[in-house]
Amino acid sequence: MAPMARLPGLFALFVTLPAAHAVVDSCVCDPDDHSTLQARQCSLTREALKQPPHPPFFFLKDNNPNKPNRTLALPARVRKGFYTLAEMTPGERAHFWTAAIEKARELWGDGWGLAVNGSQVRTQCQPHIHIGRFLPAAENARNYIVVDSPARIPVPKDGTGIWIHPHGGKLHVHLGEQLTETVLLR
Repeated sequence: MAPMARLPGLFALFVTLPAAHAVVDSCVCDPDDHSTLQARQCSLTREALKQPPHPPFFFLKDNNPNKPNRTLALPARVRKGFYTLAEMTPGERAHFWTAAIEKARELWGDGWGLAVNGSQVRTQCQPHIHIGRFLPAAENARNYIVVDSPARIPVPKDGTGIWIHPHGGKLHVHLGEQLTETVLLR
């Protein structure tokens, strides 16, 4: 087969790779059945179960050796299956975003960024926010809104992700993408 003839097949493989890693259909995490928590996609759920209920959110250093500059924000509360930001109350979400922003500022000053991957590429059942240094080259003029507080950050629709960074005393909230953590320094 000629090299050019293989390109469509390679492209199709590349495009489907993120979906192959999604856990939406295979999230077995059940806090009432500890045998289900051994699955890889339940590792953050296991960490959340070790936490006291207060404070309601906690932080972990990302244990991926390819992401040495990342921290994760997670809710201490767990639920069965694939747990999303949409399942939190508006008050819980505002508190979650506020806690993540405070931690991001503590770690990165004004150069912080937050990212939540969409459901097609998310590899953990427990919701989590990636905290890191924002890469300004990632900024684009499409699919973002400007909000003035964490309480105004919308819930991503249709399973897409969200990434946020400070801009002029407000927040740029980028919507409509799946893989969002790439806007942060690894």
